[in-house]
Amino acid sequence: MYKKNHLLVALFASLTFSANALAADTGIDLQANQAHIRTQQNSEAISHLPKDLKLAVPGKFTVAIAALNSPPLALFADDNKTLIGSESDFAQLVADSLGLQLNIVPTSWEDWPLGVASGKYDAAITNVTVTKDRKAKFDFATYRIDSLGFYVKSTNKITAINQASDIAGLKIIVSSGTNQESILLAWDKENQQKGLPAILPIYVTDDAAANLALQSGRADAYFGPNVMGAYKAKLTGKTKLVGKVDGGWPKVAHIAVTTKKGNGLVTPINIALNGVIKGGEYDQVLNRWGENVERIDRSEINPAGLGD
Repeated sequence: MYKKNHLLVALFASLTFSANALAADTGIDLQANQAHIRTQQNSEAISHLPKDLKLAVPGKFTVAIAALNSPPLALFADDNKTLIGSESDFAQLVADSLGLQLNIVPTSWEDWPLGVASGKYDAAITNVTVTKDRKAKFDFATYRIDSLGFYVKSTNKITAINQASDIAGLKIIVSSGTNQESILLAWDKENQQKGLPAILPIYVTDDAAANLALQSGRADAYFGPNVMGAYKAKLTGKTKLVGKVDGGWPKVAHIAVTTKKGNGLVTPINIALNGVIKGGEYDQVLNRWGENVERIDRSEINPAGLGD
């Protein structure tokens, strides 16, 4: 057990160093990107803040972001404690628009649903996809298209994963409780009904463990957010893209700022997002983190999602 943990720590450290040393290879300036994109207050958005709204911390916009060192969405700055990345940039734009101080809380993926529902966080901005089931418990204001990618070790003989039959019998890294897991299990069910071999989902808790599993051959492929996979592939050259899937397969899905159902916060956030889309700050965030392929023209509230 000690040896395994030691290897994970060593790999994580090497990836962190590589991200800083090789950032130029991705076209992303991590040093410059440690300062958030800022915007002005949006009077219309502020006017729609509910008068009886109770913020988690008075005067602050408290946002949960999964701290898994998952660039370009979320990674730690040079001080190893401040979260930077596109998610924190979007959080800053919303906070500025609402006239609130930003309070980012690094958390785990598993923690955000209870945290938002209980009022511990005002919102989650952590690559959350709009789904039918989630809309029963939360409100959503969209800010990106959801695109998923299958990535394999660069020397792997797998060249394409585009449909259910392509994953038959494979060992695939996927995060629990995500829409990519739902898609993966749906494809596996389809395969088994046709008599094809079942997949073996491999659940990991951090990016270092996922990298280790893929490079060691313990896993055949990784299935997750395409922007994360593309960043890593370009940065290290150790993985390659072999297939893309819409996050709402078979439909398009959206990533959204997630708030407690019915507390009225989603409307001013939606207005804030549309304000920075119109003002150009939104595109500045996408451009600096290489996420242009997931751009939307306008933010929507609770659109159709996975399962609708």
